[in-house]
Amino acid sequence: MRAVGIVFSNIHDKNVPELVRIRTLGSIPFGGRYRLIDFPLSNMVNSGIDTVGIITKSNYQSLMDHVGSGKYWDLARKDGGLIILPPFGDLGNDSLYTSRLEALKGITSFLSHADEEYVVMTDCDSVCRMNYNEILDYHIRNRADITLVYKKMVPDMTSEEPATTFTVFENRITGLAYKTEADGKEANVFTNVFIMKRSLLLSIIMDSISRGKRHFMTDIIADNLKSMRIMGYEHKGFFAGITSFQAYFESNMSLLDPANRNELFGDRNVFTKVKDSAPTKYGNNASVKNSLIADGCVVEGTVENSIIFRGVKVDRGAVVKNSIVMQDTVIGTGASLNYIIVDKNVSIKDGRYLSGAENHPFYVAKGMMV
Repeated sequence: MRAVGIVFSNIHDKNVPELVRIRTLGSIPFGGRYRLIDFPLSNMVNSGIDTVGIITKSNYQSLMDHVGSGKYWDLARKDGGLIILPPFGDLGNDSLYTSRLEALKGITSFLSHADEEYVVMTDCDSVCRMNYNEILDYHIRNRADITLVYKKMVPDMTSEEPATTFTVFENRITGLAYKTEADGKEANVFTNVFIMKRSLLLSIIMDSISRGKRHFMTDIIADNLKSMRIMGYEHKGFFAGITSFQAYFESNMSLLDPANRNELFGDRNVFTKVKDSAPTKYGNNASVKNSLIADGCVVEGTVENSIIFRGVKVDRGAVVKNSIVMQDTVIGTGASLNYIIVDKNVSIKDGRYLSGAENHPFYVAKGMMV
């Protein structure tokens, strides 16, 4: 393709603090067998982008373990391929970057050595299927300086960050606002996908360094709505934003709807790290309804309306409802879970009863014994 890809693995970590204590946002498990970074990486590969830089900051050991050399995405190459871009701080300043623009300042060498004409930038806080070729064609056809992708939806007001929304007139973005109060109305919500020429991005970075600018949306986009041709591209397919802990729960649960699953996975592959596991084993008294269960599990109890990751064991008499249970967790005999998010390698002892609520799921941290 004509573009190089940049993935920000952790820009929105503060939205789900429970899940990023030991990992970065991009490596959060999702949908039974995936990580959040699988979706932007797969979108890029399916769009023909074969050079992708992943910007990291902290807690990225699990991310590196997951993506490895990039071979599962066909990105293990001598030229280009998958490149991990570790964090850089400013000279004389021990702190790492705090904004998107500051992160970009640290990868100018990567951008300068790329030979693609365009750049596609995206975050790991959304689950969707996008064809970047179509968006790039739209960008070129409209003679845009920058194209930003948005989705018409009701903004999530449970997020730590205000929702970035656009005013769009004849496909051009004419206004930018940060929504902080819920009104139940649809808005043009930014999906954190940018397309522009690589030369323009480098020019923006160099100018921001000389002028002390720090924030891409407020210092670059908002300040140049009149002087630059900034276009909006509406994404009309399935979209789930991981903008809060509650949104993470609801986004997973949305996959229990076959229409959403078909739209997300459909005719384009979502690639992930392959693990050779045996098929899931179901006991004689097992009962499973409206659930996604990955391979390598042993189910001898009841599972309803839940997402079960690889290697989970649900013992006899255990009941798991409306919950997300991550890899290698054991649910003991007679235990009961309802509206619970269980992280990896957790042990729920026999007879334990754990319950959250639909609008406030309870979280059990990785490695805990309850």
